Amino acid sequence: MRSISLAIRHTLTVMPAAGRLYPYVGPRELRASRREPSAITVTSRAVLAAWLDGRARDELAEPFTFTVNAGGDLLLAPRRSEHVHCAGGRAVLAAGEITFSQDGQAWRAVAVTNHSTGYCPAPESWPAVAAALDRAGIAHPDGYDPAVVFRRCPGCQAINIVRDEHFACAICDGPVPREWNISQAPS
Repeated sequence: MRSISLAIRHTLTVMPAAGRLYPYVGPRELRASRREPSAITVTSRAVLAAWLDGRARDELAEPFTFTVNAGGDLLLAPRRSEHVHCAGGRAVLAAGEITFSQDGQAWRAVAVTNHSTGYCPAPESWPAVAAALDRAGIAHPDGYDPAVVFRRCPGCQAINIVRDEHFACAICDGPVPREWNISQAPS
């Protein structure tokens, strides 16, 4: 019986809830700083409301840092938090910035973007965000706005944000692929 429970536990900790797991690809020194995660896990509207009600008014006017962990949980941290710290250094299903607004008594997500240069998630990571918000009972938009397209330059290894369908490196002007290619930090 013990081996079965260990196998099940291993499966649950390794298998993501859904979608691609994005490893941290940002600066090594940020990951190495190993700060205590300043994130909360949003499991319900009540948890979100309690956390947001404790924020300063000027902080509520800005987006918050978010990640969705491999289990599909939404983690939130103050805006100037690093995504890698929000995620506890682990791979994520999604990462970016999220803005909330109070709609009567309830908070709702009014803007969400996948802008995270530490994880560089593809726009296709949106379903993980929607599922986490749905599970917590939080209303949200239909997708990322804007949806950020990240690509690594094969020539100089720089991470780029593709704008206006211009698939060229902003550093060396070399071509970048149309497919997501940021699976690991350069060696």
